[in-house]
Amino acid sequence: MTTSTVPTTAPDLDRLAMARRIGNTLRPGVAERDRTGELDPAAFDLLRASGLSAALVPVEFGGGGATHHEMGQILRELGRHDPSVAVAFAMHSHLVATQVWRHNHGNDASAVFAKVVDGAILVSTGASDWVDSSGRAERVEGGYRVHARKAPASGCEIGDVLVTSIRWDASPDGAQVLHCAIPTSAPGVRVEKTWDTMGLRASGSHTVVFEDVFVPDAAISMIRPAAPWPPLLNVVVGAAMPLVMAAYLGIADEAVRLALELVAGRTDAHVICLAGELTTAHGTAEDLVEAMFTGSRNLSFANTDEYAARTLARKTAAAEHLIAAVRLAIETVGGLGYSRSCELEMRYRDVHGSLFHPLPRAKQVLFGGRVALGHGPLG
Repeated sequence: MTTSTVPTTAPDLDRLAMARRIGNTLRPGVAERDRTGELDPAAFDLLRASGLSAALVPVEFGGGGATHHEMGQILRELGRHDPSVAVAFAMHSHLVATQVWRHNHGNDASAVFAKVVDGAILVSTGASDWVDSSGRAERVEGGYRVHARKAPASGCEIGDVLVTSIRWDASPDGAQVLHCAIPTSAPGVRVEKTWDTMGLRASGSHTVVFEDVFVPDAAISMIRPAAPWPPLLNVVVGAAMPLVMAAYLGIADEAVRLALELVAGRTDAHVICLAGELTTAHGTAEDLVEAMFTGSRNLSFANTDEYAARTLARKTAAAEHLIAAVRLAIETVGGLGYSRSCELEMRYRDVHGSLFHPLPRAKQVLFGGRVALGHGPLG
């Protein structure tokens, strides 16, 4: 394996140990939550109480001052124990990371930092928003009335602040997108429990519905044209994708560990060959995720299309190798791995969630090709 060259201090062993303790606490209920599809609110209470939910916030704002890479290690550790919690927590963490990038580049992120330090869990609707966004905003005195359905929104049942965007087609300047933060407690906000999926069943990634919700001007962080590629998304890609893929790397870590444990001592030639393929796929995925953190320069990366394209390319390649690693874990073990009595079956379903985070493979290669040829990210 390669060693990360991320410009960071050594990992905070206490925080990693804390993540391990939380993971061990959650592990006994993972199979049942996978069966029922119910998110575990207690998991997020533990993440708040431990300070891990505010670990990325700079020390001068009351947070833990963790590096981007260390936060990835925390998510990776959680992924080894509870995949759904790890991926849902990555959604909160990437929003905090984006604010750290803004702070590192001279922008005021103190209001968000204060909420997170106070215990707020942030919920992203970005997977459904992306460039064009969705929903409908109406200009009223002092703000906007918004109507929308946003899905998936991981952790929305237990989240405190929705970080979202709403399309404003009636803008006098042409179609615009409003970026805003909306409390989950705001009148007109509700959750519809629509998340019923193959994997990550307990991530609580349901649909958030906004019915005539008032959003004051003070809650609008940015207004941009709806069509052009916004540089903001380069920042989100660079901050988010390493953290998200670290959680999936943890899912694969445990699958590989379990598979090698189950075949320990076997001398069959085909099992040895499969174990070699397994460790090759897993090691390659690990190297790709490490490269994503190295490239992020601890959230000091440049806001460029080229950087976003490189990060997204690594994300696609990492997802392919992670899925291959867990598939090979099942193949190495044999028929037991196909049984729901074996944790490998759940992890194989869960790791496929990596395909659907921005950008899915076909969109990523189009993005990368356009950037490489100088056409800009969008057609």
